[in-house]
Amino acid sequence: MTSAPGRRSSTFTRLLRHGFTDPSAAERLLDSAGLTLVRNDPVLLDALGATADPDLALQGLVRLLEVQDGATARQELLDTLIAAKPLRDRLLGVLGASEALADHLARHPGDWQTLVTYEPRDLHPGLEEFERGLAGADDPVSLRVAYRRCLLSIAARDVCGTIEVAQTAAELADLATATLRAALTLARAAAPEDAALCRLAVIALGKCGGHELNYVSDVDVVFVGEAVDGADEDKALRAATRLAAHLMRICSETTVEGSIWPVDANLRPEGRNGPLVRTLASHLAYYQRWAKTWEFQALLKARPVAGDPALGEEYVAALQPLVWQAAERENFVADVQKMRRRVVENIPAAEIDRQLKLGPGGLRDVEFAVQLLQLVHGRSDASLRSGTTLDALKALAAGGYVGRADAAQLDDAYRFLRSMEHRIQLHRLRRTHLVPEDEADLRRLGRSLELRTDPVATLLREWKRHASVVRRLHEKLFYRPLLDAVAALAPGEARLSAEAARERLIALGYADPAAALRHLEALASGVTRKAAIQRTLLPVLLGWFADSADPDAGLLAFRKVSDALGKTPWYLRLLRDEGAAAENLARVLSAGRLAPDLLMRAPEAVALLGDGGGGLEPRSRAHLEQEMLAAVRRADNAVQGVTAARGVRRRELFRTSAADIVGSYGTESQPAEADQGALVDLVGGAVSDLTAATLAGTLRAVVREGWGDTLPTRFAIIGMGRFGGHELGYGSDADVLFVHEPRDGVDEREAAEAANKVVAEMRRLLQVPSADPPLIVDADLRPEGKSGPLVRTLRSYEAYYRRWSLAWERHALLRAEPVAGDEDLGRRFTELIDPLRYPAAGLGEEAVREIRRLKARMESERLPRGADPKLHAKLGPGGLSDVEWTVQLLQLRHGAREPGLRTTRTRQALAAARAAGLISEDDAAVLDEAWVLATRVRNAVMLVRGRAGDTFPTVPRELGAVGRYLGYGPGHAGDMLDAYRRTARRARSVVEELFYGGS
Repeated sequence: MTSAPGRRSSTFTRLLRHGFTDPSAAERLLDSAGLTLVRNDPVLLDALGATADPDLALQGLVRLLEVQDGATARQELLDTLIAAKPLRDRLLGVLGASEALADHLARHPGDWQTLVTYEPRDLHPGLEEFERGLAGADDPVSLRVAYRRCLLSIAARDVCGTIEVAQTAAELADLATATLRAALTLARAAAPEDAALCRLAVIALGKCGGHELNYVSDVDVVFVGEAVDGADEDKALRAATRLAAHLMRICSETTVEGSIWPVDANLRPEGRNGPLVRTLASHLAYYQRWAKTWEFQALLKARPVAGDPALGEEYVAALQPLVWQAAERENFVADVQKMRRRVVENIPAAEIDRQLKLGPGGLRDVEFAVQLLQLVHGRSDASLRSGTTLDALKALAAGGYVGRADAAQLDDAYRFLRSMEHRIQLHRLRRTHLVPEDEADLRRLGRSLELRTDPVATLLREWKRHASVVRRLHEKLFYRPLLDAVAALAPGEARLSAEAARERLIALGYADPAAALRHLEALASGVTRKAAIQRTLLPVLLGWFADSADPDAGLLAFRKVSDALGKTPWYLRLLRDEGAAAENLARVLSAGRLAPDLLMRAPEAVALLGDGGGGLEPRSRAHLEQEMLAAVRRADNAVQGVTAARGVRRRELFRTSAADIVGSYGTESQPAEADQGALVDLVGGAVSDLTAATLAGTLRAVVREGWGDTLPTRFAIIGMGRFGGHELGYGSDADVLFVHEPRDGVDEREAAEAANKVVAEMRRLLQVPSADPPLIVDADLRPEGKSGPLVRTLRSYEAYYRRWSLAWERHALLRAEPVAGDEDLGRRFTELIDPLRYPAAGLGEEAVREIRRLKARMESERLPRGADPKLHAKLGPGGLSDVEWTVQLLQLRHGAREPGLRTTRTRQALAAARAAGLISEDDAAVLDEAWVLATRVRNAVMLVRGRAGDTFPTVPRELGAVGRYLGYGPGHAGDMLDAYRRTARRARSVVEELFYGGS
C-alpha cells in the first residue's frame, strides 16, 4: 500500500473520511497479515467508520485476530465478520467503544461467538438468560469471565442502538441480580454448614433495586437473616453474616480477571457501625424508632434479588408501609432537600463542572425530585410506587402530580445524561461520573451518541442544554402543579387533585394548606399578564417559603404585597428580571413579623431588595440626616416634618432588617454571612445611626416651628446605653441625656423653658400613633433618675457630678456619646465626663465592691419571674449584662492610661483590653462570642415576633424561626438551645474570674 513520495495514498484519504484520527497507523494495521484479504473491503471500512472510535475498533480487531487459535479460527472470524452484518456491527461497535471489553476478548478470544446469535429472544435477554449464562461458573474467577461475557452482549446491543438506555439499565440490573445469586451459591457451597443454619435474603437498593443500573456501579444491598426451624438465632445470624461477607468478597475482590463491582451494604441500619445481617424484626424495630428520612428514601427502591425469596418478600411487605408514611415526618421536605445540598457541597470544586451525576443539573437532581414526589403522593396513590426513575416520572405525569411538558423534558434530559454516563463508564469499565476533558475522549463519547458532525462541540452543547433543563425544572417540579390545581388547564391535561395539593403543601410545612391554596388561586388564576408572571414566579417562591420556619406567613405576606403593588408596572418586572429581588423578598417575608410589617406600611420599599434601588447596604448617618433635614424643610409644620422623618426611619429599618435576614439565611448565589459579629455590628451601627438622624430631624422640626432658625439655648442630645454604644437593636428604646446652655443674653429660666418644651414635643411627636413604628426616648439615666430634671445646663451637670454622682451614674457615662444637636456643646459635655468615667487613679476596692453589689441587685430585681436564667440573653449567666459589666469594669479601672479603652462600644473595648494584655486572647474570644450570640438572639426575637424580648420563644414555629436566623436547620431548635447554654456557660466562667475575682 505504498504511494509516491509527497502524496497521500487513496487509502489514507478514505480512512480520514471514515473518521480515523490516525490514518497512518490505521494503514499499517490494515497492512498486517491478519487483514490482508479484507483490507480493501468497503464493508469493513464502512463498519469501522460507523463506530465511536474507528482507530480503537481497528486496534481491537487486530488484537482479536492475533490471539485466535490458528489460521482456521482467524478465517472463521473474518468470514463471519464480512458476511454477517449483525456480528460486524456488534463486534466492531464494542471494540470502538470499550477498551476494557476489547481486553476481555483478547484474553478470551472465543467469546466473540456470543455476539453471533441474532434471534428475537436474544434482543432482550432477561434474568433467566443471564442465570443460564453464569451457570457454569464454579469459582470467583470463572464467575468474572462469565459476567464479562454476558456484559459483552448487553454492550453490543447498546452501542448498536438495538436497545435504548432504560432497557440497557434494566438488563444490567438483571445481570447484577443473576451475579448476586451465583455468588451466594458459591458462598453456600463453600460453607454448607452455615447455609444449613440460616435463611438469608439479599435486598437490592439504589439503582440495582430500581432496575436502572450503570455499567460500573456499587451494588447497594441489605441482608436479612433468620434461623431455620430449630436453630439457635445467634448462631444462625453469625452463619448468615459469614455467607453475606463471602458473597461481597466474591463480587468485590480483585482477581486475575479483575473484579465485578463492589457490593455496598452501608445503607443498612446504623451504616458501617451496624451488624451486616439483621433479623426482619430487628430491621423493623430500627426503622420504626431510629431511621432518618434519607433511609426511607433509600428503601423506596428496595427489591429482593437473591437468597430466600419468601424472606425477601416479607422484608419488603413489612417495610414498604413505613416508606409511604415518611412524608408525614416533621421537616420531611427540608430533610430531603438538605441531603441533596449536602451532596453538592461535598463535590470537590475542581470536579463540580464535570459532574454528570451529582452536580447541579445532573442525574441526582432528577432522581431526588422524582423520589420526593413519590414519597409525598405515594401514600395515597399506589401507581407511583415504582423504583425506576423514568417509570415513576411517567406515572407522576399521568396522575397530574407533574406537568406533562415538564415530565417530557426531564425524561429526555435524563435519558441523554444516562446515555453519557453509560458510554463514559463503558470505555474502561471504571466507576466514574466525570465528563472527560481529553479531546479524543470527548470525540469518542460524542460519536457514540450518534453526534457525528463536530462531535465535541455538539456533545458539550447538548450536555449543557439538558443540564440547564434539569436545573430549571427539578425544584419547581414540586411546586408548579400546585398552581395548576387552582388554574384553568388545557383540555386533557391532568391536574393535581385538591387532596394531592393538600398533601404536598403539608409536606412542605404549610400548617393551613386550604388557606395556602386560596392564596395561590388569588395570585395565579386568570388570563392577565400579572397572573401569567405570578405563575412563573410562584413555583420558585414556594420553594423559598418552604425553606423557612413559617411558609404560611411568607405566602400570606407575599399575597398582601402583591395585592398592594400588583398594578404597579415595576413590581412584577423587578421580581421577574432582577435575580436577587424575588429570593430576597421570599426570605424577608417568611423570616418573621417585623420586616413584613414594616414593608406592608410602605410596600414600595420592596424596590430595595433588587439589584438596583439602593440595595440593602445601610446608609451613613450623614446621608440619613441630610435626607431627614431636607424633608423637614419641605414640611409645612412640625407634625408633617416628623411624620416624614419617621417614614424614612421605617424604610431604613426595613432595609436593615432585610439585609440582616438575607445575610443570616444566605441565598442560592451568596452563602450566609459566616462572621456573626459582622451582622451584629451592621444592625447595631445602622439602627443607631438611624435613631440619631431621626432625633436630629425631629429636633430641627420642633425648633423650626416654635422658634424659627435659632433656639434661645444651645441644645445637645447625648446617647446613652446601647444607643451611645452604637449597639441598638430593632426594638431598643433610645436612652439619652439632654443638655443645654443659654445663649448670650438669654435668661436662664427662658432657656430652661425652651429646652423642656423641645424635649416634651420631640418625645410626643415620635410616639404619636401612626403607620410608622414609634421611637421611645428614655431619659431615665439622667442625674437623680426619674426624680431629677429632664434637661440640665452643662454647668448643672458639672456641679452635680462633682458633688453627688453615684457609682452607677459614672458607670452609665461609659456609654455617653453626643448624637444630635449642638456639636460644640456635645464635645464639651464629653470633656466634662471623661475624668469621671476614666478616673486617673482607677477604681478603689470599695468602688469595685459597690459595682459588683449593684450588678447583683439589678439581676435579682429585674429578671422576669418564671424566666429560665440560663436562656435569658440580657440578664442570664454569660449574657449581655455579664459581658458588658466585665468590659466596663476594665474601662473604669484602666481607661485613664489605656486610650484604646476609651470607647463606648463593647466589642472595641474588649479588643483594646486584649491588646493591652488586660485579658487573655482566649477569654476575650469567649466573651465576644457570647456577647455576639446574645445580641443575635435579641435581634432574632424581634424579627420573628415583631416585639422585643430577651428570651427564646416558646411557640415551636417562632423558636424554629429564631433557629433558622441563627443558622440551625429545621428540627434543630434543641441543638440551638444547647449551643447557647454552652456558650453562655463558658462566658460566665470568664466573668466569675474577671468581674467577681478581684483581679
